[in-house]
Amino acid sequence: MTRIEDPKGRDSEKRSQRDTIIEELRARATSLGFSAFGIAPANARPDLPQKLQSALQSGWHADMDWMEDTRDRRGTPTALWPDVRSIIMVGANYGPDENPLDRLTDPSLANVSVYAQMRDYHDVIKGRLKDLAGLLARRSGAEVKVFVDTAPVMEKPLAEAAGLGWQGKHTVLLSRDAGSWLFLGAIFTSAELPASTPEAEKCGTCTKCLDICPTDAFPAPFRLDARKCLAYYSVEHKGQIPLEFRRPMGNRVFGCDDCLAVCPWNKFASATRDSKLAARETIRDAQLSDMLALSDSAFRDFFAQTPVKRLGSARFLRNCLVAAGNSGDRHHLPAIERLLSHQSPLVRGMAIWALRQLADSGEAEAQRARTVATEPDPEVRAEWSH
Repeated sequence: MTRIEDPKGRDSEKRSQRDTIIEELRARATSLGFSAFGIAPANARPDLPQKLQSALQSGWHADMDWMEDTRDRRGTPTALWPDVRSIIMVGANYGPDENPLDRLTDPSLANVSVYAQMRDYHDVIKGRLKDLAGLLARRSGAEVKVFVDTAPVMEKPLAEAAGLGWQGKHTVLLSRDAGSWLFLGAIFTSAELPASTPEAEKCGTCTKCLDICPTDAFPAPFRLDARKCLAYYSVEHKGQIPLEFRRPMGNRVFGCDDCLAVCPWNKFASATRDSKLAARETIRDAQLSDMLALSDSAFRDFFAQTPVKRLGSARFLRNCLVAAGNSGDRHHLPAIERLLSHQSPLVRGMAIWALRQLADSGEAEAQRARTVATEPDPEVRAEWSH
């Protein structure tokens, strides 16, 4: 007797197996420290190529040429990996235990953005993602690839499609459970997985994140122009800080949390309980005077395994000198004068600016007379004329 297969029965069995895998993945994600989990189809955001092209044509990426270079792969997940069918997005809460805005009022602090006060999240999240992706590969037999911010993947809109939250008017992903404080990770897979329900935007009429920006870096809600962003200038920019952005930097020496920290949705968030994502007190409470005294080796030791280390000591000192110039504290003058002879023109140039903010005209003129004639860099010499 010939057995007649029941295709509906097979489909039901496959769905049951698939659902079991998803439940196991979700549970494993939670045990690994992820507070958000969702799935998006690889083609969930067909609008991304056009949005990316519009931003690039507007020049909002400043001199981050890698965004232009990776445009084609960044716009569509299948352009990065043709076999991808589903994308698992996860989020890890790194919420601070205090309001970062409070630290902007103390000029003696070297203010580091919340995300950089801890171990580099790329290393923490990627290890956990590999664990989760390995489980999916073993259970489903599907291929997997993991990404944490370093590949041309538009994590925030994909996380929105996967139901983790929504992109706020400050362009950062917002969550009802974590506010603005979520690290994102992506697992691309060849498996066809059931999609989560996308999260609707819930910013309403609120514009607090736009209004607080000290440099008006948002040309419109949901749009960010890096050419006016303090986070960009203090982290990505390789040259001198443009003159018009030095005063607004205040005591920010790495990143800017203003638009994240002011968001009303943060009131529903809680501080992270993940020890690897908690702030190092030595970095959170770093004194500007101590940072100005760091040698290159001391800088690398102090910021070991954190995002700040990737900046390099010269650009970090550049930022600290801006903070010193904004501090109004003449006690920084000896450190500033010492840095006038630093090997990096970035440091020498900003030391001149800081000196001119704190020293009286006679002191500044005496230093100019001692250094300008032997200064080989024209951009550094020009700082005496600003």
